[in-house]
Amino acid sequence: MRSVPNGRLQVVCGPMFAGKSEELLRRVRRAQLAGLAVEVVNHALDDRHAAGRVASHSGLSIASRSVPDVGSLVKLVGDRELDLLAIDEAQFFGTELVPAVSRLVLTGMSVVVAGLCVTFDGRPFEPLPALMALAEDVTKLTAVCTVCGQDAAFHQRVLAADVADARVATAEHVGGIESYQARCRQHFGERGRRPV
Repeated sequence: MRSVPNGRLQVVCGPMFAGKSEELLRRVRRAQLAGLAVEVVNHALDDRHAAGRVASHSGLSIASRSVPDVGSLVKLVGDRELDLLAIDEAQFFGTELVPAVSRLVLTGMSVVVAGLCVTFDGRPFEPLPALMALAEDVTKLTAVCTVCGQDAAFHQRVLAADVADARVATAEHVGGIESYQARCRQHFGERGRRPV
């Protein structure tokens, strides 16, 4: 019986502005330096940066493939013998990502998934909590609270129209610093930004 190399599931998660994409890019660059076969994928909903790029808020970026759903992701990978599959903005793929990633890891491929584990209104944001439960390695990052400067495990919308309608899912509103702020637990839910 053929031995399959051990694949690993790694999750990088946290709120917005925590450096998730930056950490994903760091892991991808290390794998590339080691000469590994790497594929970087981003969800098609994330159109904040140039097409075909995963980029961090700090300006780092790397070439990627953009796909609209889990089926397209699986098709993109196909039968290729990748050492590392890096998936950014994993929250946009929904719960179908969990069994797909589990199957890919069983083939011997390592998969690193980065995304939001909490919604703008402070609820768990699937599929990241489920992926965290199944991962060999979880890195949970925090941002910096825009009110007090402490560790921020949350982010919230700051546009009045969006805050008023909490039924709008984060996945339907992709934005950056113009729409969201990082907040610590104490200041999460407060409106606007107070001077420090």
